[in-house]
Amino acid sequence: MILKPSGEYVATSTEFACSVFKQALGLMFRKNIPEDHALIFVMDRSRKVSLHMLFVIFPIDAIFLDEDKRIVKISGLRPWTGLCSSGTKVKYIIETAKGTAKKAGLKVGDTLTFRNEC
Repeated sequence: MILKPSGEYVATSTEFACSVFKQALGLMFRKNIPEDHALIFVMDRSRKVSLHMLFVIFPIDAIFLDEDKRIVKISGLRPWTGLCSSGTKVKYIIETAKGTAKKAGLKVGDTLTFRNEC
């Protein structure tokens, strides 16, 4: 479960990508991502990262967070051709269904709450 500072839900269902393999696989080869679901990447250390949408057939929101779980960037990515960089060092990346960030009213500087299951 991912919560906004107000206690409102961003996602009620979560899964974690802790290993290099799971992070490389990400959402590739899936048919969709449910609206209330999030894939959380947990980096072994804070670093600049890039995401690609190769073999992802649906659009997503990518939310980049620092070590304090503060949002540093939000990007919308298109299927197959989407590509983006965190631009700065991040510890977590949250991938959600397209429009989740806007629907939840998320903005850079917000701090999210979730239990790290890695």
